[in-house]
Amino acid sequence: MRRGFPLSAYLICAGGIVWREGLRFVHQRERFVSALVRPLLWLFIFAAGFRQVLGVSIIAPYKTYILYEVYIAPGLVGMILLFNGMQSSLSMVYDRETGTMKTLLVSPLPRWYLLCSKLFAGVAVGVVQVYVFFAIAWFWEVRPDWLGYLSALPAIFLAGLMLGALGMLLSSLVQQLENFAGVMNFVIFPMYFASSALYPLWRVQESSPLLYRICQFNPFTHAVELIRFALYRQFNTDAFLIVLGCTIVFLGGAILAYDPARGLISRKRQ
Repeated sequence: MRRGFPLSAYLICAGGIVWREGLRFVHQRERFVSALVRPLLWLFIFAAGFRQVLGVSIIAPYKTYILYEVYIAPGLVGMILLFNGMQSSLSMVYDRETGTMKTLLVSPLPRWYLLCSKLFAGVAVGVVQVYVFFAIAWFWEVRPDWLGYLSALPAIFLAGLMLGALGMLLSSLVQQLENFAGVMNFVIFPMYFASSALYPLWRVQESSPLLYRICQFNPFTHAVELIRFALYRQFNTDAFLIVLGCTIVFLGGAILAYDPARGLISRKRQ
């Protein structure tokens, strides 16, 4: 931290950013509803239709046969975090167009701190959405034990940080709000479908070794697996290291891209 700024100044700044993001979330009720509609449709309709076709064998971290709804629940949590990260980044593009972003970034506090505060605020909103989803999914027999909900919180937060940092990095590449929707679709759907969110990787490997390799290199796969294991109070070391590494890379890239002297923003202006 820079000299001359007390700790209280950093806390006030972070609190203001989190409060603003929370107010935006409260006032934009359609954002909350849309965040839940997508995963709940997959849970209620897709899972019910494919329950008999896509049976899941006994694989870690499960100790017995499970319903297909139980298997896809961590993937749907990842979907919530992925869409939330992209929507939070969409708001950054909007703020940049309206000039609100300039007001934030001219603060004397370090730019990396402002971006990290924005990221943490967006992830906090996503975590709330995830646990509302868990509450509804409980009625569809998605019921890990109560300690599992607590042990999954750090994994959910870390996965949200990675996906939010990715969205922040992408927002630095887009100048106009209209173009960001296309970028979101180009990123969201390949990441989601080429992962272990909907089907175990051993099934993917049986049908397509190439797709299996793509799924293994997809960071979203490891975010889902980290959450999946954490829900059953198990720690997936490989997934943790990959998600943590991707978070550092994405966030570092976003901080560099938003640097007015060296980043992509300054190059676009030139």
